Amino acid sequence: MTPSIISLIPSTTTVPPKPPSTPPLVRPSPLPVETKLFSRRNAVVWLSLIAPLSTFPNSALSFGISGPKEWLRDQKKKTAKYLLAPIDASRNILRSAYLLLTRSESDFGEKELEEVQSLLKSAARDCVPQERSSFVQFQSNTGVEVCTFRLVVKNASSLLADKDPVKLAAETKLIDLIRSFASLSDMANEFDVQVASNRQKVANALMDTVTCLDNFEQGIKECIEA
Repeated sequence: MTPSIISLIPSTTTVPPKPPSTPPLVRPSPLPVETKLFSRRNAVVWLSLIAPLSTFPNSALSFGISGPKEWLRDQKKKTAKYLLAPIDASRNILRSAYLLLTRSESDFGEKELEEVQSLLKSAARDCVPQERSSFVQFQSNTGVEVCTFRLVVKNASSLLADKDPVKLAAETKLIDLIRSFASLSDMANEFDVQVASNRQKVANALMDTVTCLDNFEQGIKECIEA
């Protein structure tokens, strides 16, 4: 009797490799408070980003086709909050300065005076020549526009003709605003604001500047039809 032959068949079953372990989810840490504030540098960056929407020459928009110009106008409306942000930031700074100025005499000292002067300088957004830093002055001397509010007007009115009454009105309100900031700065630097009556005069001038700022904002809104 022939012995049975047992053949050994190697197993083809393989153990699947373990899936790679999923790396732990790393949540981004919250941004520091400083990066959330709308600084002057942020304002200039936003305005420079909006600028490409405003660089089409008038001749390119005068072929009788309203499409491109209407599209640009619509884009300006959509970015209105960024265009108006420097104005709102300046108004909030002025309100902070007003609260300091209207403190009681015993609560107002050298520290508060320095803070008020710093706030007024910041609120002017480099539009008052005597308040510009040396670096900003260098930019001005080289032909770089450093007045944030002037950049706002330029962007907002870029689709309007040079003689358009809405554009001219916005430019007039800008002149009034810069003049008001300059006057306010002079008062804060020249008056002895340690005296309560002088502080009240500066506070009143500050509120006049807020009014000019509100009028300027309205002029910008009219330029972009917001």
